[in-house]
Amino acid sequence: MLLTVLKKKKKIPAVKPGLTAGIVLSLLVGLLCYYITGRIIENDNKERFVTMAQNAQYTINARIKSYTDALRASASLFQTSEEVSREQFRRFVAGLALTQQFPAIEAINFVRWVTDEERDAFEAQVRREGALANDGRPEFKITPPGRRPTYSIVLYIEPNPFWRHSIGTDLNTQPLVYKALMESLDSGVLATSGAPIKAMQERHRVGLGMRLPVYRPGASLRTVEERRAAYIGSVGIAFNVERLVKGVLDEMAVEDVRLTLFNQVSDSGGVPATAQLLYDSNATGTDLVPTPTAEEDMGKFHVELPIDFNGRKWDAYFSVPKRALYRNADQSFLWVALIAGFTSTMLLYGLYYILTSSRQRAIELANGMTRELRESQAQLMLSHENLRRLSAHAESIKESERKRIAREIHDDLGQNLLALRIDAQLLFSRTTSSRHPRLHARAASNLEQIDATIKSVRQIINDLRPNVLDLGLNAAVSWQITEFRRRTGIECELIEHQADIVVCDHCATALFRILQESLSNVVRHAHASKVRVDLRVEGDWVWMNIYDNGVGLHPSRVTKSDTFGLIGIEERVKILDGKFSITGSPDRGTTITVAIPAQVATPQHTYEQERYAVPDFGLFI
Repeated sequence: MLLTVLKKKKKIPAVKPGLTAGIVLSLLVGLLCYYITGRIIENDNKERFVTMAQNAQYTINARIKSYTDALRASASLFQTSEEVSREQFRRFVAGLALTQQFPAIEAINFVRWVTDEERDAFEAQVRREGALANDGRPEFKITPPGRRPTYSIVLYIEPNPFWRHSIGTDLNTQPLVYKALMESLDSGVLATSGAPIKAMQERHRVGLGMRLPVYRPGASLRTVEERRAAYIGSVGIAFNVERLVKGVLDEMAVEDVRLTLFNQVSDSGGVPATAQLLYDSNATGTDLVPTPTAEEDMGKFHVELPIDFNGRKWDAYFSVPKRALYRNADQSFLWVALIAGFTSTMLLYGLYYILTSSRQRAIELANGMTRELRESQAQLMLSHENLRRLSAHAESIKESERKRIAREIHDDLGQNLLALRIDAQLLFSRTTSSRHPRLHARAASNLEQIDATIKSVRQIINDLRPNVLDLGLNAAVSWQITEFRRRTGIECELIEHQADIVVCDHCATALFRILQESLSNVVRHAHASKVRVDLRVEGDWVWMNIYDNGVGLHPSRVTKSDTFGLIGIEERVKILDGKFSITGSPDRGTTITVAIPAQVATPQHTYEQERYAVPDFGLFI
């Protein structure tokens, strides 16, 4: 009982940090949900504001187009007749109902094009018409005074009471207006100078004008020269920018929206030089609201949209405080996201904490078992490595012992057999079949028996360790293939990519034994009619491929425990840190691929090589 209580007391300190971590994590997730929800709501509000601004942009463009249509309608009046009287012009403008249909238009005028040669006659005619009209107008005169080559004189302007002082003004004296007039004359398209109208500025209003050239009715206008010859003047309108955009912001279902319009004024090269303020919804009279600071801009949405003023670019800037777009439910969504994120994370963490605590003991038990298993595995791997080293040592001893036995047989038995054959040969040569027929026959029989014994001894020496190995890997492989063809009658082809492959003795012996075992497997299991051996050197590796066209090898057969030949080949390759693979399928033959580090060394001509290169008793066979 006391032990249980102590264990529980030990667990208490571990529980508190876990719960604290869960609360902190849940709070962080809740704050993250709060932030993400806030960003989503903010992006949604910004998209709504962008849509509102685009609608306002469309409205302003539509109003500009309607005023442009009014200008074209005014120009069409002068296309019906070359001479339009002041009264006709006044009635036409009155019919447009500017106050109701086009509230931003403050004046429509007709400017007459006059050359210096025509000036005097033109002035006299206008004064005569004014005297006949007897409408109380002042005497007509061209301003500013002075003689110029050409004049663009304001002849008609309506409504007249407000713009009477503008009659007789020569627009050619205003550089920007003159440039726009000339461009419009030559191109035949609508012109906008972009320069604010001075008369409207004096009344604390920003006004702009549009002007359309008027040509003589029925004249050809295909070329610039023809248009200049037919040009009689132009029709223009002056409109109030503030009235143009009036009511646009009212259509946006948001308060505190600020709209500023800028006209891009270009220099003589056509490069925008300055941005001229045309309208500011927060301005009072001509006083502009101070530019907001960076901190104030952080709490606002901003949208910049272009306005096409008949080929001239306006920039419309819309801004609104972010709080103006937030709805009552948005703040509730933020708190709901915070609470939901905190609660769901706390529940998930609590479930995870309970599962982790209940599995901790099982994990500790599994860790103990795993530790014992790893120790056993390490011991097994150590044992396996020792067995491999022992196998390599045994193989080395076996090859050394074979070499020693072959040498002993060669030195002792071989020399004795050689001496015995020499004696038998002498005996055979000194007896004749006529004088000693029985002795001669017996000597011949002994000589044949000695020759058979020498052949048997030679075969035993070759089986223990072929002397041809001392002549090099190429010679040993070629000899083995020749012996294989002689013993089995199976066609065997050798492909050598290098004429003389020089490798260490261990490498040559291993490749030779692998070839022996592979050819033995072909005879016992493959039932093949053809075998191909490919021997080559690539870099520091010696590659040997052995292919047969036999019955093939099923993949499951490779891993069976009774395939000692293949296991032996694989172990030989692993001992030398080589590579081994075997591929094959039923009825498609088998391919064994072996790669062993060459350990290339300069061959040394040793006493052993000289001694065992060719057996002495082979000369008599």
